[in-house]
Amino acid sequence: MEIRFLGTGSAWGVPEHSCECFICKRMTELGEERTRTSFLVIGEESILVDCGPDVRRQMLRLAVQRPDAVLITHEHADHFLGLDDLLAFRRATPRDAWTLIPVYATEMTWASVEARFGYLVGSLIDKRLAVPERPLEGLRTKVRPFKTLHGPTAPGSVGYVIEGKGDPGIVYTSDFIGLDREPEFLFNPDILIIQSHWLNEPERNRPHHMSFQCAIEYIARWRPRRATYLVHVSAGDHVEGDSANNSLGKWRPKAPLPEPATGRPYPVPLCQADWQRLVDGIAEDYGLPRPIFVARDGMVARF
Repeated sequence: MEIRFLGTGSAWGVPEHSCECFICKRMTELGEERTRTSFLVIGEESILVDCGPDVRRQMLRLAVQRPDAVLITHEHADHFLGLDDLLAFRRATPRDAWTLIPVYATEMTWASVEARFGYLVGSLIDKRLAVPERPLEGLRTKVRPFKTLHGPTAPGSVGYVIEGKGDPGIVYTSDFIGLDREPEFLFNPDILIIQSHWLNEPERNRPHHMSFQCAIEYIARWRPRRATYLVHVSAGDHVEGDSANNSLGKWRPKAPLPEPATGRPYPVPLCQADWQRLVDGIAEDYGLPRPIFVARDGMVARF
């Protein structure tokens, strides 16, 4: 099995355009970029998870071929606005050879997707429903959605568990702030892909995202056997001494994650290397299942 991380950033990407914060400036200096979060799972079938506005560039970068299916996690634009770019596959196919691409989403998510892309249904994509905790119909790969809480603007939000025959099982949370219930099939996955929008939980989590500070609890409880990957990383943390901390895109921490030995807050990471060093240290300090990787755009994991 192969996981291709097409994008690993938040809804605005990182660095954010026009932002002069320490994080965006450091990533610009290093030539780093995080596009909107999306990934491809290649096993018995090829499954694209989310399809944001960067998907054309992402597919070109990693030479992505037509997927066997697409899973949409929720109705926010950074997770489905690239569906129109899948027309490239139809345009490159002989007229009499085209078959529709199955696209799965919950009924509430489909209401938003069809309002924008109704013209694609029946010509490019085949509309299929994702019902929480029921295996998706029409795939050889076993895929089960599970209900996630991502605020009032995304009532159709779900994560997905992907289990190919003989392949490691993947739990993907997508964007979330919590779960009403945790089905048994979320525990002890081979691979966990979890949102890590901030390092520190903010005072007011109005966008209903998961911080790494809170994700620690899920990693410790679900205990992935092979690896954890962090995605949907933003530039939203306050950084000490940064004059941009008062900008709209920054979120004041509630109580920064402390080092257990000293009680001092961990430093906020500015770039990929900072993030990975920090997560390695936190995993050791808090006794988390390892390894934990901070996914980056273009990263390929093979199992």
